[in-house]
Parts: sequence; C-alpha cells; structure tokens
Amino acid sequence: MPATLIIIAVGIGIASLVAFAATAWVPGQETTTTEDRLTSISSRRSGPAVSKDQSSLLMAGGLDDTKNIMEEVLKRMPALKVYLSQADINLSAPKFLAIVIACFVGGTISVAMTPLPILLAPIAGAIVGSLPLFWLSFKRKRRLTKFGRQMPEALELLGRSLRAGHSLANGFGLVGSEMDEPLAKEFRRVFEEQNFGIPIEEALEDLSARVPNMDLRFFATAVILQRSTGGDLAEILDKIGHLVRERLQILGQVQALTGEGRLSGIVLLAMPPALFLFMLKLNPEYVMQLFTDELGHYMLGIAVVTQTIGALVIKKIITIKV
Repeated sequence: MPATLIIIAVGIGIASLVAFAATAWVPGQETTTTEDRLTSISSRRSGPAVSKDQSSLLMAGGLDDTKNIMEEVLKRMPALKVYLSQADINLSAPKFLAIVIACFVGGTISVAMTPLPILLAPIAGAIVGSLPLFWLSFKRKRRLTKFGRQMPEALELLGRSLRAGHSLANGFGLVGSEMDEPLAKEFRRVFEEQNFGIPIEEALEDLSARVPNMDLRFFATAVILQRSTGGDLAEILDKIGHLVRERLQILGQVQALTGEGRLSGIVLLAMPPALFLFMLKLNPEYVMQLFTDELGHYMLGIAVVTQTIGALVIKKIITIKV
C-alpha cells in the first residue's frame, strides 16, 4: 500500500508541475494591436484575395480524396496541423492524434490493472495522453525562439546581398544556403516558391502565416510596402535588424528579472507534493485518510485545482510581452 500512495503522490506532483510548465512557458495565443495591424497591412494584395484554407497541390499530402474518421475529427482541430508544421515534426496530424489516444488508453489501462482506485484511471490516462502535446509545444516553442534569434543576422545578410548587386530573390536563396535551421528552411522555401512563379508578396505572406513571429511580420510588411512605394530596401533591412537586436536585448533583461518569479513558482508548486511524500514517510496512517475518507478525496481534488490556479496566477505575473 505505501508504494501505491507514492505513485499517487508522484502523479499529483507531476500534474502540478506540468500545469505550471504549460502555463508559464507555452506562448500565449493572444496578439497585440501592432501584430494585428501588420497582418492587415501585409495581407493587402492587388489581385483577388486567396483564402488561407486553400493550399497548393504541390504542398498537399496527395490526390486521394478518401477521408477517414481521424481526418474528419481533425477538421475541427486545424491548429494541430499548424503546430506540427511550426514544430517541424515529420508526422501527420492523424498519426499524432493516434499517438495521443494510444497514450491515454495505455495510461488508463495501466492504472486499471493495479490495486489503485478505478477513479484514478482516467486521470492517469489524461496525464500520460498529454505528454505528446507538451512535447509538441516544447518543440514548437524552441524552434520559434531559435528562429527569432536568427532574424537579425538574416536581415543583415540579406541587406549585404542587396548592396552587392543581388536581387531580393537571390538574397533569399543566399540566406537559405548560408544560415542554419530553422530560418534557412523557411527562407529557402520562399526562394523555391518564387522559382515556381509565386509572387514575392504572396510568398512572404505565407511565410509570416507559417511562422508567428512579430519581427518577421515587420520584415514582410516592409518588403511589401517597399516594392509598392520604392526606397532603399537595404537600409530598411538594416534598421529593422537593429530594432530586432534591441528588442531581443530587452527581452533577455526581462527574462533575467522574471527568473526569480519562475523559480519561485516551481518551488511553490513542488512544495505540496514534496511535503506529502515527507509525511508519507513519517506517518503513513495519517496520510491514508486522504484516500480512505470521502472528505480526503475532495481535499485532493481541491489541491490539484488550487495548484493549477496558482500556476495561472504566477504565469500572469511573470509574463511581460516585449
């Protein structure tokens, strides 16, 4: 029985820490007024508007129109495909969803086959099933962060290529061949789309849609406006690159100042599970009342809820958008 209690305590601790990680480090979906205005400006085209839901046959998965139940479900979850693309994970959305379902079923069955209460089986399944989602979110955030840090160098390289007499299209190809992933892959894709005859404005709009980065939206908007009104594009890119470097420097300072808050959140959320394990070691009979008494069940549920609320509050405090 002590081993069973330890498993339950560890599960509660992992759920609390995962809740804080999901809220403190996963980027929010809200957009600022600046981002909305940049999107509105860059989406103005001289030709007919193209729906974002439409995709080229070259980028489609195939010509087979047969759909299964998984694809019908994914129609209601379009963000999953976008997240997989932004995380650069070579998995289709149906396969990833199948992995999530398999983890949920595996976690549920594993607990159901143990002496643990059957009511804990869905909770364990939800925790195990959420692991692929957190892995996807981690991969996406790490890739987008690296992309953002590569932007100043890419803009400087593109500006130097323009001063050397290269065209803008060749500049994209140069950035795609000289720089590292993930930025090189996205700029190389813009270069290849131009070779297929897609206008540079449309290719840049698709790039800013694939990569949710405000600096990239500034760059795409500047290029589109410059091609419409004229001007020294190399000088514009230098100014944008300088602006991006300054913003990243301020962002680093903010991350350093809020590091104490993040560490405090981890400690505060880890203390209840750690105290539970400590009390379980000293006085197991005292802790057993949480699992044998009906009031103890309510207390455990309230503990998980309050841990999650605390993670949300701490995330709100330490999140400063630059």
